[in-house]
Amino acid sequence: MTARHMTKISIVFAALLALSACGNTIRGMGQDTANAVDATQDAGNSVANAAE
Repeated sequence: MTARHMTKISIVFAALLALSACGNTIRGMGQDTANAVDATQDAGNSVANAAE
């Protein structure tokens, strides 16, 4: 393999690594958002139950 091929392979590998990290971050943000929605709904239910 030439140095040129190794450079191309390294660039592709680095790009795949960066994209997988972005995917994990987006997935984590989605989970955080879902947890926030659940907590808001629980708080609303608690307030509604306390008002009865």
